[in-house]
Amino acid sequence: MEATNMQDNDVYDLVGIGFGPSNLALAIAVGEHNSRCAPGERLRAVFLEKQDEFGWHRGMLFEDATMQVSFLKDLVTMRNPASDFSFVSYLHAHGRLADFINYKSMYPLRVEFHDYLRWAAGRMKDHVHYGHAVTDVVPVEDGTLLDVTAGARTFRTRNVSVAVGLESSLPPGVEPAERVWHNLDILHRAASFDVAEPRRFIVVGAGQSAAESVSFLHERYPSAEVCSVFFRYGYSPADDSNFVNGIFDPGAVDLYFDAPDDVKRMLFDYHRSTNYSVVDRDLIEDLYRRAYREKVLGRERLRMLNASQVTGVQARPDGVTAIVEHLPTGERTPLEADAIVYATGYRPVDVTRLLGTAGAHCERDDQNLLRVERDYRVVTDPDLRAGIYLQGGTEHAHGITSTLLSAVAVRSGEIVASLAAVPALRPLAMIGDR
Repeated sequence: MEATNMQDNDVYDLVGIGFGPSNLALAIAVGEHNSRCAPGERLRAVFLEKQDEFGWHRGMLFEDATMQVSFLKDLVTMRNPASDFSFVSYLHAHGRLADFINYKSMYPLRVEFHDYLRWAAGRMKDHVHYGHAVTDVVPVEDGTLLDVTAGARTFRTRNVSVAVGLESSLPPGVEPAERVWHNLDILHRAASFDVAEPRRFIVVGAGQSAAESVSFLHERYPSAEVCSVFFRYGYSPADDSNFVNGIFDPGAVDLYFDAPDDVKRMLFDYHRSTNYSVVDRDLIEDLYRRAYREKVLGRERLRMLNASQVTGVQARPDGVTAIVEHLPTGERTPLEADAIVYATGYRPVDVTRLLGTAGAHCERDDQNLLRVERDYRVVTDPDLRAGIYLQGGTEHAHGITSTLLSAVAVRSGEIVASLAAVPALRPLAMIGDR
């Protein structure tokens, strides 16, 4: 849709920025809303994605890595168990439902869940433009509409949904290089060693991604030493116990949102161990068994450099020299390695930067965090009346589940309900109208 010669029928009810799991779930929710309501109540939506095809953490799709959330927390089930976009429907469509039942696990392989997401995205392909990176969002018509610019095209809309996920985070002073990687790219970058004989890898970090990276490199390159460097004495297990998992339930969002700020901080700090800098217990035990076995055999390739930190890195085209400091003693040891992998987490994308012109109209609280309503709509100044919805980046308002898959199904339904509550003249060519 071009910006010129726009008619009323060219105005969307929603433009989604990004097409990862969150906005994919929202697209499905819009389609299911449209399939059951009167024509005049349907929502017209389109989604813009900068990648050329659907992909979700492809650099971490290890063959043996499993999901950390139940398959029931897919794109739809928590919102609509009867949806044919469920993981169970995907299994049935691929002839693996009985096999998965016999698999006796709530946690599918990550590569399989990625294939499920791709299957769902393929069914919504008529409503997403790939290769469209959004460069600006401009209020128009006295702030009641937004023009979303992506390359040479502009899409006019009453609302936007921003779901651009997280970006990789490296320690201060560390820059990515030929042999300095973030774990998000490890599968792609490690492929360069498939015809070489690496001697040593260094992995920095103590969370799930770090442990998975250590496991992957240790298995894939049987002649290489893998050094895991982290502040802690050992990997800490994730708390996925029955009662604590309730923090990810939909009802917990209401409790968190309405709680005083000091209570929110308390709950967040108490339950960081459900998601941050923690590792699945099975993986911890597997790595320990490997390390112990190597001690027995007298060839220790898996080295746990605990209570330590990397204080400096010199990068070369063919490797790195890292200085590892043992914190209790202060002793510093130089380590030569073929590559260093920083599994040091992610940070939210600056939404106001992405929104460009419209970002200046978003209001912030006294901690400089975006003010967000319960329905995930950003509070804006009086000059912007169009809706900006956030999918992710609202942990301060909605709790620890904000950036996780656990929330996508129910949150999508809540955003659709919010969009549908505002009456508007809508055209007939919409998601779910085919």
